[in-house]
Amino acid sequence: MSRATLAKDPHEVASMFDAVARRYDLTNTVLSAGQDRYWRRATRAALQIGPGDRVLDLAAGTAVSTVELARSGAWCVAADFSVGMLSAGAHRPVPKVGADATALPFADESFDAVTISFGLRNVVDHVAGLREMARVTRPGGRLVVCEFSTPTLPVFSTVYKEYLMRALPAIATAVSSDPDAYVYLAESIRAWPDQAALARQIAEAGWSRVRWRNLTGGIVALHSARKD
Repeated sequence: MSRATLAKDPHEVASMFDAVARRYDLTNTVLSAGQDRYWRRATRAALQIGPGDRVLDLAAGTAVSTVELARSGAWCVAADFSVGMLSAGAHRPVPKVGADATALPFADESFDAVTISFGLRNVVDHVAGLREMARVTRPGGRLVVCEFSTPTLPVFSTVYKEYLMRALPAIATAVSSDPDAYVYLAESIRAWPDQAALARQIAEAGWSRVRWRNLTGGIVALHSARKD
């Protein structure tokens, strides 16, 4: 049984991602109809990073997102608590660290910017994770959260939810190394806070100047913030 539940037990979630690691990147591209590449580029642009910056890419999985961030010239490290995911991305030329988002193995104020893409939703206590991200970010540093969100058009939202619960698991059966895990994916997206609610939680975790921008009609939202 590799499917996690919405209790998000860290061992269950890590084991689930270990199980899907082999074909994770392919599955994401198929399920998103190629939009995953656009979302990664948008995240890099929102971070406003460049040479001389130290960047933490949290819940980096196979490090495909970290490689995209490194195109900026910044020094970027991939961190994830799924050893299987990091191993699947071993060929990607960026440093990798095993790390739990709620207890990061980094000193205070270690990074100029921190980002997490499609991973905050999987943290057992995501507000605690946001506080940890603030702890390891220097004053004036930046945060960008790229995460599934709530479509802005009601009709589109209804179609999207039907896709999540019906089509997504069916497509995953054809391409994923562990299709059952994608039932959890659909459930976790449906249960996730909308854009405004997540913005409030980011502010409560100690970040300031919180804002968001919708991508792909609100299927994904980029939340950005600063540390005072």
